[in-house]
Amino acid sequence: MEPVFKALADVNRRKLLDRLFERDGQTLTELADGLPAMTRFGVMKHLRVLEEADLVTTRREGRLKLHYLNAVPIRLIHDRWIGKYRKARAAALAELKLDMEEEMRSVDTRPAQVYSVFIRAPREKVWEAMTKPEFTHRYLYASEPNTTWKPGSRLHWTEHGTGRSLVDGEVIEYDKPHRLVFSWIVNYDPDLTAEGPSRVTYELEETDGITKVTTIHDDFPSGSKVYDNVAGGWPYILSGLKTLVETGSPLKTEKAAV
Repeated sequence: MEPVFKALADVNRRKLLDRLFERDGQTLTELADGLPAMTRFGVMKHLRVLEEADLVTTRREGRLKLHYLNAVPIRLIHDRWIGKYRKARAAALAELKLDMEEEMRSVDTRPAQVYSVFIRAPREKVWEAMTKPEFTHRYLYASEPNTTWKPGSRLHWTEHGTGRSLVDGEVIEYDKPHRLVFSWIVNYDPDLTAEGPSRVTYELEETDGITKVTTIHDDFPSGSKVYDNVAGGWPYILSGLKTLVETGSPLKTEKAAV
């Protein structure tokens, strides 16, 4: 985790993360505009450090290279060093801060949410943990997928032990063990259900026995409430996935199912 602490130690890199927090999916030019005293090359160097620490992920859309805030490493630090007796208070303060900042922000369109995590395991093992119910309920808010995983088939996420409906969707793409795409319709809140489907993509890349998992949640409508609802969830989910695959045990946390 040393690269994360090193990356966060610089005030300009923290400013870049703040700008991505305010509006995700920005180009180098847009980010450089927020640091007028620094050259474009200097901003590039800082972004490279943030990418190496996995605090920033990038996606290409045509000729544009877009940068996204990746909160997973920060979540891993939180899970490691914040004691259980302090988690509830820290979580409450963090949520209060986010609520206040969100009220101050006016967002007309919702970009993608992009998160990634590196897992010390073969891609096939990680894929299995992401698609089989006996694994997912141990880190994905106690939910289990019910589907054949064939493109066009229904995907129904239910709560382990109760069968309560959590999320509905449809399998859009299934390329084992490389890429999985499905739609996402929230069922646990009528207001969120009425918003209709968004889209989730899993991408898995393996190098020397280490698998990089990238999760992209996009296709949100303008002013989406689902965007805000799921924003804090993916870092928690990916942290739990990493812990389960690498140790065989679920993440120890007070978090409950959705």
